[in-house]
Amino acid sequence: MSYGIKAYRSVGVKDDLAVADPHRVIQLLMQGALENLAKAKGFIERKDFAGKSATLSKSMAIINALQGSLDFDGGKEVADNLAALYDFMVNHLILASRENSLQKIDDVMGILLTIKSAWDQIPVADRERGYQLQAARAQGAA
Repeated sequence: MSYGIKAYRSVGVKDDLAVADPHRVIQLLMQGALENLAKAKGFIERKDFAGKSATLSKSMAIINALQGSLDFDGGKEVADNLAALYDFMVNHLILASRENSLQKIDDVMGILLTIKSAWDQIPVADRERGYQLQAARAQGAA
């Protein structure tokens, strides 16, 4: 990919993040993880192990960030289940890296796509209600 295209994409993502609500930020994180996982598969196929390591590391960092963003106060059961899935995904990616396993990467992509699909379907009204609940909790804590 040419430098100009990379720079344009980078600015586009930064612009998205600058105006994104929390829901959109999570969507962008999930998309970034999926893109890096797809790249990692290509690197494995081309036996570019440095590229594989870099992209899997980025994916794991994003998954860790997703786990860190979980709201255990707002929905403990859902947050606990997602935390367990995120742990599984990171551990599975460690094995995928060690074994150069395309199947393990596909497993993680499948789980992440399922989570992202559910996240993408959250209605705007429910998102707004969630923002209001978070704001009310923050005011109560202050």
